[in-house]
Amino acid sequence: MPQYMISVHHDGTEDFESMTEEEMQPIFDAVDAYNEEVRAAGKWVFGGGLEDITSATTVDNTKGERLVTDGPFSESKEYLGGFWVMEHADLDEALEWAQRASEACQGKVEVRPFQAEPA
Repeated sequence: MPQYMISVHHDGTEDFESMTEEEMQPIFDAVDAYNEEVRAAGKWVFGGGLEDITSATTVDNTKGERLVTDGPFSESKEYLGGFWVMEHADLDEALEWAQRASEACQGKVEVRPFQAEPA
């Protein structure tokens, strides 16, 4: 069955630091409920939330020498906040699950298929 990544993106306008636990808890609860629904449906492969973008480290070994830089690869305000990897029959099914993911995490999500395994 094809696998899809449903990724949660932040546009940099969110102010998670100033949100109280009472404001964040309903989102955490909705995502936990969504995760359980995905598992119960047998669609779950892997998923998780990522630490803040400030914790990123970039490694570049394209010139034969390792260069390690603190911070994200991209210098944009948008960043990946978390993701799910799921198995779905087709893109339409993946989009249905993505719609629920967006509602649960209160953010935009992107749906992207994995490349097929070589024959």
